[in-house]
This record gives sequence, structure tokens and C-alpha cells, in this order.
Amino acid sequence: MGLFDKLRAELIDIIEWVDDSRHTLAWRFPRYHNEIKNGAQLIVRPGQMAVFVHRGELADTFGPGHYELKTDNLPILSTLMGWKYGFNSPFRAEVYFVSTRQITELKWGTPNPIMLRDPDFGPVRLRAFGTYSMRAEDPKALLRELVGTDSSVEADEISELMRSIIISAFADILGESKVAALDLAANYREFSEQLRVAVLERVDDEYGLDIPQLNIVNISLPEEVEKALDTRSSMGVIGDMNAFQQFQMGKAMTAAAENPSGGGAAEGMGLGMGFAMANRMVQAPGMAAGGAAAPPPPPTTVWHVAVNGQTQGPFSDQQLAQAAQAGQISPATQVWTPALGGWTPAGQVPQLAGLFGPPSPPPPPPPAPAS
Repeated sequence: MGLFDKLRAELIDIIEWVDDSRHTLAWRFPRYHNEIKNGAQLIVRPGQMAVFVHRGELADTFGPGHYELKTDNLPILSTLMGWKYGFNSPFRAEVYFVSTRQITELKWGTPNPIMLRDPDFGPVRLRAFGTYSMRAEDPKALLRELVGTDSSVEADEISELMRSIIISAFADILGESKVAALDLAANYREFSEQLRVAVLERVDDEYGLDIPQLNIVNISLPEEVEKALDTRSSMGVIGDMNAFQQFQMGKAMTAAAENPSGGGAAEGMGLGMGFAMANRMVQAPGMAAGGAAAPPPPPTTVWHVAVNGQTQGPFSDQQLAQAAQAGQISPATQVWTPALGGWTPAGQVPQLAGLFGPPSPPPPPPPAPAS
């Protein structure tokens, strides 16, 4: 402090804090040698409290108002200083101003996922984030536990402490609630209030802080779990998966039929779809034999079909018959089964020759022109 500041402190003795910040919790008034004269003016604005500290001991506390410092309104300090009949000479003491208004727009979040046992998904990892506000409720506890000898304390300096307390309380609440992960969104308000109360119990007496508001903005599952839930939801919207697959196969076959320029690829797709459709038709409940008859025995022969240089199958005898009736295989189609030992045209296999019938005779010659 320069000479001018020293003279001004001796001539003008006004102790006040004009707070132009929104995140300062406590601030120490700067004095030359901490000297305060008899009759000094103390101004405490709304949302502030002033605390006198003498040789490391907390003394008198003042709420909002305008005070003239005398022995009458400094009872604790008078006792510490041994003033029985007032004082005339300046005395030394530190004056701390503590902000009692809410500090808002503070954020919290889980740096690492919280492991929980969910009734639907089993072990699952959850992340969460939200906002909170705080204010000083007990200035002496705040000075004793958090401020110490610092000239000022910002809210950011204790944000890490607050986040750790909030996350710890949040994990306890989720573990005790046993609420399924899919039902958490419906309980944000209830969980927010429970979390606020749990955090307040840990900071009110120990640090002199109050938590007027604490909100849970979001609780999220891991990305891969969310994708699985999206898939599950899509399946639920579709309904009957068998009917949906048949509808998709029918659309593909129609598209292939309407695109004759597709060549061998379109034919291969149509053949594959036809075999799959035939297989579903055979397995459909309406196609099964009525009554209480035993199911048919498994096919004794398994066939593979070559289409455009690619192998498709295996197919049963019945599936090949369905495909032959649909015109999707011909006597020239190459087929293979372990019993043949090699690829053979379907028309040359005795077991399949009956599927195509006798070859049609050549057409009759055209009639002779009339003479």
C-alpha cells in the first residue's frame, strides 16, 4: 500500500465491499496493518455478512446494515481486546465479507460411469449431469473450514469438492432406489430433491453452505446400449417379424421382376428369395398336416445350387420342387450333393428328373400355302 492509501485509510475509515462479481464467496477487506479506528463506519450490503477476526479467532458478525463501530456493537472483540470502558486508539482486526446470495449456473457431472445392477439389463454403466446453486449459510463455518487465510475465495475453488459430494450422493441414491434404467427419466424431479437433501446434509454443518437448488438434467446409458434399445424399439414397432420378412422378400422379388436388365445378379437374387419364400411356406402353420400326426422326418438329401458362380443352399427335396414349379431352376441348373461327387445338371440327376417332366415335342411345321 502506498503513502496515499495509508493517509486515506487514516482520514477516511469506511469498511465496505462493493461486489462486482457473481462467483465470489468470501473477500477480506484490505487495511493498512488491519487498523480500525473508534467510530469507523461499517457498511454491509444486502446479500452480505461481515465477520471480524482477531489474531485467528472469529469475533463479531454483522448482517446487512450501516454500523458505527464502538464497544457496544463489538462485544466479542471487546472481550478479546480487554476493553472495559471503550477504546480511543486504532485496533487491529481482519474483516471478512461473505456473500450470502445464491451463486447459480454451477454444473456437476460424472467424470466416469457409475456401475449399477439393473433389473432389465443386468450390470450397466450410467452417466449423469446437472446444475446446482449454493450460498453461504454460516459465515463462521465457511471461514473456518474453507477460507482460512485466503484474501478471497471463488466458487470455482470448491467446485471439485462439491462435484465429488454430489456424485457420491447420487450413486448412493441410485443404488438404494432399485429403479430400472428405463424408468429413471420419469423420476428426475424426485431424484433431484432427494439428491439436494442428501448433499445438503453433508455440507451445511461442516462447511456452512446451503444448496437451494440441485437439478438432474440427464441420465444416459452407454452408446452401444442405446443403439440396442433403438433396435429393440424398431422391432417392437414392426410387430410380426415373419410377416415383415415375407413382405420384404415379396418386394425384392417384385423389384427383380420389374428390372429385366438386372441380368444374372437379379436372377440370383430372385432365386434366393424364391427358395427362402418356399422354405417359409413349407414351415408355415397352415401348410403343416392337420391332426396330431408326427412331424415329417428330416430330409435325407441336402442340395446345393450354383447360380452365377455362387453356391446357394442347402435345400431340401421339397424346396427344390417348389423352386422348379416356380420356374426358378431348370434341367440345366447345376446342383450338387455329397452323393453325386460333383456338380451335375439337375435334369441328369434321377432324383430330380421327375421335377421337370418330359421335354416338350417340337412344334408342328407350318401349313403349306394354298395353291
